[in-house]
Amino acid sequence: MGSDPRTEILRRTQDALVERFGHIEPRPAYQRDPMWVLVQGVIGAQTKSALSNANTDALLARHGSWEGVAAADVGELAGMLQTASFPEQSARRLKACLSEIIAQRGAADLRHLSNLPTDAAMAWLESLPGVGRKIAAGVMNVSIFDRRAMVIDGHHRRIMQRMGIVPARADTARTFDALMPVVPEEWTAAVMDEHHLLLKKLGQNYCRPRAPQCEGCPVLRDCRTGTAAVAER
Repeated sequence: MGSDPRTEILRRTQDALVERFGHIEPRPAYQRDPMWVLVQGVIGAQTKSALSNANTDALLARHGSWEGVAAADVGELAGMLQTASFPEQSARRLKACLSEIIAQRGAADLRHLSNLPTDAAMAWLESLPGVGRKIAAGVMNVSIFDRRAMVIDGHHRRIMQRMGIVPARADTARTFDALMPVVPEEWTAAVMDEHHLLLKKLGQNYCRPRAPQCEGCPVLRDCRTGTAAVAER
């Protein structure tokens, strides 16, 4: 059997996105701590990354440790998360998540995940309050764990659906399960992270939820939805 044609589409997509947007700068070292990545994900729902990053840093600076954050009152945490889209909900989820980790591990520490296969580590993460597939993949991919796990947000999922690489209306978990088998085998964890961030740029600038700008899209030739839309005009 030959290779899946979707794999080559992903390679072409990566090349086209780098040509259009340039390479993404590597993340700062402090953003590669697994606990930092987890917290940033839990409090970052529908919030700009820059705000979530700043909120994560502020929580740790105020309380000195993630155990200190877990011990804080939900109201205090919500007050510190006013720039988040859902401050009270984020505060409750964060406290519950950190408290569960401490209850199971004795400390807010994820080092044990380094000894687990990626699928088992992600399953453990997804058992925590407020942690879904996107956050679990982020912890494994962009932290010091450096695992091949594709982070998928709304932009990423929408683009993959429109391109025909994953099933239409697939949720994040189904998109992950459909995409991972066709990711180019030579892509490292870092390349997968960059690919996700470049797709996010594409979604923000061209492949928007409504009124996408298909004519100028750098991956138009490989997009089923885009080529059909352009042909009808």
